[in-house]
Amino acid sequence: GLRKAMGKKIPALMAEQREKFVAGAEDQGYGAALGEELFGLIEYFAGYGFNKSHSACYAYVAYQTAWLKANHPAEYMAALLTSTKRDKDKTSLYLNECRSLGIEVVAPDVNRSDMDFTVDGGAIVFGMSAVRNVGEGVVERILEARREGPFGDFADFLDRVDLQVLNRKTMESLIKAGAFDGMGHPRKALFLSLEDILGATVERRRNEEAGQFSLFDGGEAVPTESPLASIGDDEWDKRIRLAFEKEMLGLYISDHPLFGVEHVLRASVTCAIPGLEERADREQVVVGGVVGAVTRRWTKNNQLMVFFQLEDLEGEVEVLCFPKAVDAYGPLIEEDAILLVKGRVDTRGDERKVIASELVEPRLDAGSAVHIDVKASSLSREKVAALRSVLENHPGDAQVFLRLLNGAEPKVLLFNGFRVEPRSDLYAELRELFGAGSVR
Repeated sequence: GLRKAMGKKIPALMAEQREKFVAGAEDQGYGAALGEELFGLIEYFAGYGFNKSHSACYAYVAYQTAWLKANHPAEYMAALLTSTKRDKDKTSLYLNECRSLGIEVVAPDVNRSDMDFTVDGGAIVFGMSAVRNVGEGVVERILEARREGPFGDFADFLDRVDLQVLNRKTMESLIKAGAFDGMGHPRKALFLSLEDILGATVERRRNEEAGQFSLFDGGEAVPTESPLASIGDDEWDKRIRLAFEKEMLGLYISDHPLFGVEHVLRASVTCAIPGLEERADREQVVVGGVVGAVTRRWTKNNQLMVFFQLEDLEGEVEVLCFPKAVDAYGPLIEEDAILLVKGRVDTRGDERKVIASELVEPRLDAGSAVHIDVKASSLSREKVAALRSVLENHPGDAQVFLRLLNGAEPKVLLFNGFRVEPRSDLYAELRELFGAGSVR
């Protein structure tokens, strides 16, 4: 404990260790005065003591990493993400850093991904091994098949990969993670048709490998219609699609419920969630984010307690609501809700938690206008009609501005006749229509 307090230089931890040290000195018969004196020497040393050879090495490594981040930011961040791929909290933190640097991070793709994080066309691509239920052995078989050239379409993928890849659990996981998005099939349609597609494909390939065909017209195999011909174009709505993406990857990648409203949270909280590591036990804090998994339990006195995950763009923390808080704020606690949580830090156990005393739904209409960035070439009649429909469904007081991106000089237009209430569901629908970075 003392070593951790010295290394982290956290005043609250040092004070806690001082009490233990002085009490120990008394117990051993040395007296409190000597304990205070010795601890003062230790505390003083903690402020400056560091081996010079370590200092030189650390300085050189700091220079190297700073140079790499400044000159090759995508490659540097991809390597950093790979080095912490088993730590979801750090991955979330570095993913947000990529976004702040303007580096696009995309979900796994069977034609673009490697085993781990890589850079392709300036974007960082998730490795396929990050997908739940997809082991490194499966990824190696996919990469081996791809060495002959990229997969032309989903049917080509099914024909070329090792049959061990074509099991239902693996394929469902790849679909949910978005690994086949580049092949043009909606995730839901592909997922719902998968059982029939796999059954027909695996049976055909095994027969071919065994040299068995339906022989007609001199031994030629009779062509059959591909199961992909009639899978349809159904897609999950954004909430379900993102939920599956997070289930498979542990993180929101293609979008995030907080995009567009993070400035409101930032103005309302005392720290981002990773900053809780620097807070002392029982310290009062305000954190904000989107609600993840919710668990409800009954106490021995038949009172309801609620536990839920709260996630901001940099990390997540478990929030505990005792019966009194549940009675006052229980209806606000539901998955995907955006909340501010006032409470105290709890450092007991392996990970810090927040014990909630108050929950608040933040006002997401803190701005006086909604700004939408749209490529002029993509603003078709159909898009304009869809935009009008979205705006009509969210009436409010904020003005709407369109920034038409067309070459070097964007043109800003007031979208007359529409005033909206800026809320997370409006932002979500606008991003669905025009892309993840379209709303400001």
